Amino acid sequence: MRYYHFITITFFLFAFTMDKPAYLLYNEKGKEVRYSKMLGQLAEADVVLFGELHNNALVHWLQLEVVKDLEKKGRPLVMGAEMFEADNQLVVNEYLEGTIEARHLESEAKVWDNYATDYKPLLDFAKKNQIPFVATNIPRRYASLVARQGLAVLDSLHASAKNYIAPLPVKVDMELPAYKNMISMMGGHGGGNGHGGMQAENMVNAQAIKDATMAHFILQNLQENSTFVHFNGSYHSDNFEGIYWYLKQGNPALNIVTISSVEMEDISSWNSELEGRANYIISIPEDMTKTY
Repeated sequence: MRYYHFITITFFLFAFTMDKPAYLLYNEKGKEVRYSKMLGQLAEADVVLFGELHNNALVHWLQLEVVKDLEKKGRPLVMGAEMFEADNQLVVNEYLEGTIEARHLESEAKVWDNYATDYKPLLDFAKKNQIPFVATNIPRRYASLVARQGLAVLDSLHASAKNYIAPLPVKVDMELPAYKNMISMMGGHGGGNGHGGMQAENMVNAQAIKDATMAHFILQNLQENSTFVHFNGSYHSDNFEGIYWYLKQGNPALNIVTISSVEMEDISSWNSELEGRANYIISIPEDMTKTY
C-alpha cells in the first residue's frame, strides 16, 4: 500500500510540474532546452553573464542554484555582481573573511534595498565555500557625474579614484543597437530628454562606463581554468552587447555564455523578438512573485 501511495504522489507531482512550470528555458534560437544542458555549457565557460530582472524572485533563486550546481562540478569559481561597487571591495572581502559582521557590510557597502532577499544568499554562499566575490560596478557617484557632464569629467578625478573605473579613455560605440536605441528613446544626440537637462548621449556614456568597468574587473579577476559567474541586469549583456562587448574587446578568445531573463504572459509561447538575445533565455510568468 505504501508503494502505491508513493507512485501516486510521484505521478501527481510530475504532472503538476509539467502542467504548471515555474519557468521555461530556451536557447538563442527559441528551442526549449533542459537546465542540465545549460549547466554543462556554463561549466565550460570562462565567463557567465547571468542577466537578471532585479525584482524577480525566481531569477534570484535560479542564480543561487546555478552557482551551487557549478560548485559541485569541481571547477573553481569566481563570483561578481553589478550590485556591489568597486570601492567597496575591501568591505566585501572583510565580510567574506569573517573580519566584519553582516551588519557592518550592510551599513557600509551601499547594498541595494533588496540585498537581504536577493544578493545576501549569493554572498553568503561565496563566503561559506571560500569563493572570491568581486565588486565590479563603477561607484555610482562617478556614473552620475558622467550622466551630467560626459565622459571627459572622469579625467579630472583623483588618481586613486580612477582605480575604481575602467582604464581611461573608454571607447563607446554609439552604433551598438542598445546604445543607439537609448539615444533614440531620449530624443537623439545631444537633445534634452526630460532627465533634468541631461543629454541623451551622456546617459548612454553613463551606461557604457558601467559596462566597461564591470568588464574591466571581470577581466582583472579571471583565474586560469575557472569560471567567473557575474550577476547583472539583463540589459547590461543582452544581444551580446554591453559587458559582453567590452569583455571581447579586452580578450577576443574568451568563452562567454550569456543568460537573459524575461517575463511573459505565456511562457510556453516563444516570442521571435527574443531570438539571439542571449545563449539562454529564462522565460518566467509575468505574475511571478516580486521581491520589491
